[in-house]
Amino acid sequence: MRAYWAIFSARFRGLLQYRAAALAGLGTQLFWGLIRVMIFGAFYASSRRAAPMTFEQVVTYVWLGQGMIRLLIWRGDPAIEEMIRTGTVAYELTRPLELYWLWFSRSAANVTAPTVLRAVPMYALALALLGMQAPASLAAGGAWVVATAMAATLTAAMCTLVSISLMWTISGEGLSRLLPAAVWCLSGMVIPLPFFPDWAQPVLNALPFRAMMDVPFRIYVGHIGMSEWAAALGHQAAWTIGVVLLGRWVISRGTRRLVVQGG
Repeated sequence: MRAYWAIFSARFRGLLQYRAAALAGLGTQLFWGLIRVMIFGAFYASSRRAAPMTFEQVVTYVWLGQGMIRLLIWRGDPAIEEMIRTGTVAYELTRPLELYWLWFSRSAANVTAPTVLRAVPMYALALALLGMQAPASLAAGGAWVVATAMAATLTAAMCTLVSISLMWTISGEGLSRLLPAAVWCLSGMVIPLPFFPDWAQPVLNALPFRAMMDVPFRIYVGHIGMSEWAAALGHQAAWTIGVVLLGRWVISRGTRRLVVQGG
């Protein structure tokens, strides 16, 4: 375990050096966040139907999403992609470590470090100036921290699975293009999931994508009450365990058939 933590820590500290890129990303997310808040403001001002969430909750939901946008799946690890293309993945196989947890540690750092760089200043600005509210309660804030950590773990597991798929696809461009689009739409990043029609709710609740964004955000704003926390966190945990087990099974099959430089 200490070795995997060292890999995570080294990668995390290395990614924290990209502060200029994080600052540029912060400006972009502030811009799009303001646009989304104005769109929802126009919707609430013109609609006479009762909305599933209050406008204040939606504004907070939007800013939470803008700060956590790097938790969404974009692609596998570029370093692993390059190693598989060039054949230097053979060096990974010689390490006295389990390959899955080695790649998972890197993916976890790739997910969390950019998120920290963007989320901290984003939330400071949004709480002070842009209408973001504090957690619904102290307990909700604690549950949000736990749910966010579990969301990051699930995302890291999925990113690791994308990296493992490179053993078959080599380039991985197809999966790296399709998966983010599905996650973006079905996690609540575009529209909060309670706004989807009733017939879609069972499907959205069953899929893993709501665990990456919607569940932590709705716990934060109080839309998911304390009586529902156990089920929501259990959903996150179940999908995380399932994706990790799937990843370990797939990588065991991939390493048995992997051909490096024709050998």
